[in-house]
Amino acid sequence: MENRGIQKVIMLNTLVDQIQSMGNDFVVALPYLAIALVIIVITAIAAKFTVKIADGLIGKTDLRPSLRNLIETLVKLGTWILGLMIAAIVLFPDLTPSSLIAGLGIGAVAIGFAFQDIFENFLAGVLIMVREKMRIGDVIECEGIVGKVEHITLRETHIRKLSGEVTVVPNSILFKNPVEILTDKELRRHDVVIGVSYDTDLDEAAEVIRKAVVEIDEIDTDKGIDVFAQEFNSSSVDFLVRWWSGSTPRSGWESKDKVVRAIKRSLDNAGIEIPFPYITHTFKERVPLGTETGENA
Repeated sequence: MENRGIQKVIMLNTLVDQIQSMGNDFVVALPYLAIALVIIVITAIAAKFTVKIADGLIGKTDLRPSLRNLIETLVKLGTWILGLMIAAIVLFPDLTPSSLIAGLGIGAVAIGFAFQDIFENFLAGVLIMVREKMRIGDVIECEGIVGKVEHITLRETHIRKLSGEVTVVPNSILFKNPVEILTDKELRRHDVVIGVSYDTDLDEAAEVIRKAVVEIDEIDTDKGIDVFAQEFNSSSVDFLVRWWSGSTPRSGWESKDKVVRAIKRSLDNAGIEIPFPYITHTFKERVPLGTETGENA
């Protein structure tokens, strides 16, 4: 019993000593903790000022808004990292800048492996924002997705499809795959195939088609209108008609509608046929065996 009592007393004394030691360490660390908190407050204030300074410098350039947000985010992040490193060194005197940087490097590698897809989309978003092409408002086509770019973030791009739905596309897909920007220029070339009958004078038909297209206001005649006899089809000789008009999908549909209507009207007025597919049926009369032999006899 006495031994147990002695052990309890020893354990109690040890616990008290540890608590007193922790208390003393905490009291000693209070000034450092206060300094670290002050540094964090100063860092928060400095982050706001650095963002304002960066915004003032960027405001004089013609950078896109998404790229400006990226630069402001990186400036704020860099300010906070520097401030937290200084606060950590003050709070833990044994730490050195080199050990902190080494720890951050190892941590960054570990985080990079754990969140590989996220960082891949992040870097792709940065590169998309930096390059000149594909701005907000452009109509693009990528991997079967056709629509208008509404918003570009560091991880994903929002594309409003022509039917009204929004598709959220990871930036890595837009960066790795070919992207066709339909509205890169104000004008784009459109085309349609028109067939005429085989007994038509092709020179006359080409002239009628050309005059019909030239009279349409939505078409840029300065860039030229092409009317090419393209191929011999099953029931017609086909012309490829090409012209330049607005680059948006709606502009293309509207101009094609007017081109088709104008060509049909002009060909009808000129008496030139746009043929239906013709099908020719050939019937052979079968002569019964022995008929010719009987007649000759």
